Amino acid sequence: MEHVVVEKRNLIHEGAIVDVYQDEMLLPNGSHETWDYIEHRMGAACVLPVLDNGKIVMVKQFRHALDRYTLEVPAGSRDSKTEDTMICAKRELEEETGYQSDNITFLLSLKTTVAFCNESIDVYLATDLKPGKQHLDEAEDINVYEYELDELLDMIYEGKLQDSKTVSAILAYAVKINQ
Repeated sequence: MEHVVVEKRNLIHEGAIVDVYQDEMLLPNGSHETWDYIEHRMGAACVLPVLDNGKIVMVKQFRHALDRYTLEVPAGSRDSKTEDTMICAKRELEEETGYQSDNITFLLSLKTTVAFCNESIDVYLATDLKPGKQHLDEAEDINVYEYELDELLDMIYEGKLQDSKTVSAILAYAVKINQ
C-alpha cells in the first residue's frame, strides 16, 4: 500500500460551523491509528480593505479559542457551499467594517490548518472603499481600525499578528504592490 486509507469515520460532534470526527486510519506500513479530523462545512472568504490613502482597515474582535482579542482582516463563512467567495467577501467587508467596494480582486486561496482541518479561505483585496454602516450579527462585537502597511508588517514579525488568513492577506498584498 502506498497511501493512507480512512477505514472508518466517526462523528464525535456536529457543530454550527464544523463537525468533529475521529477517523480510524490504515497507514502505508500497515499500522492503524486514530486521527482527529475537523470538517469546515462551508468554506470562507476574507478581504484586505485598502483606503484611498493607503491605510488598511482591520477589525478587532474576541476569539474564544485564544481567550483574547485579535486584530484581523474582515472574514466569514459562506452562506452556502455554492456561494461565490467574492460575494461572501463583499458581505463580510460591509458587515464588519461598514465599507463597501465594487473593486474586489482575488489574491489567493489558503487552507488554514492542514494537519487536522479542511477549512479553505479565499483571500481578496478591496479598494475604492465607500463608507457606510456596520451590520454586525447579534453576538459580534467588532471594532474597526486603520493601519499603515509597514505597521502591520512590523506586527507580523513581532508576533503580534498571528491569524493565518490575516498574515497571508497582508504579505500577499505587500508582494503584489511591490511587483
